[in-house]
Amino acid sequence: MQDKVVVIVGATGGIGSALTRKLAPTGAKLVLAARDAVNLATLAEELSGEVLTVPTDITQPQQVKALMQATIAQFGQIDVLVNAAGAGILKPYNSIEPADLDRMLDLNLKGSFYTTQAAAEEMQKRKSGHICNVVGILGKHSMSMAAAYSASKFGVVGFSKCMAEELKRFGVKFTLFYFGGIDSSFWDNVSLKVDRKKMLSCETAANAIFYALSAEPQAVPMEINIQPDSHLFF
Repeated sequence: MQDKVVVIVGATGGIGSALTRKLAPTGAKLVLAARDAVNLATLAEELSGEVLTVPTDITQPQQVKALMQATIAQFGQIDVLVNAAGAGILKPYNSIEPADLDRMLDLNLKGSFYTTQAAAEEMQKRKSGHICNVVGILGKHSMSMAAAYSASKFGVVGFSKCMAEELKRFGVKFTLFYFGGIDSSFWDNVSLKVDRKKMLSCETAANAIFYALSAEPQAVPMEINIQPDSHLFF
């Protein structure tokens, strides 16, 4: 990963921050994006190497464009995009308010689309790049009380596979990550009773992303599915 320019969206979250700490010692040039500028600065202070922080609300296309422009201005290229931002709402279908659905679609679906689209344009110019979209297992399997959340995540899978078809001739690779039950702040405001001790760690997710990024050039890890043995979807 030496000198690779890696844009991590949702860098201050559980998976994002674990990944930054894993990548920093490798010599990668990190671009960290999240909404909270203070948390971004705090995270950056912990890291070695070249780090650029860009406070970004990915639901705003102009801010996403500014993120990519800042990356190009600082480092001249984008080698990797990791979309690790997201939020969850889990409630019965008939309790989902329009604002709930808007939040899921705006952040999880549209935000991921905007960042993928903007990074892909830069990668296409160089005929090289790797886009990693952290989908979650509910983008592959259904679950009760997850109608709005799964709608957003199934959408990410759809546009990612379409873009992968369009961009493969330009050397741009896609990897989708279907993690199940990550012990992160995702669950802080979820009313479901869950045993977080039995979930996967953020470090496990970060290791999987690092594996995909470290694969030999001709290898394309298209999908990685890791779930806790206490709650498996087949």
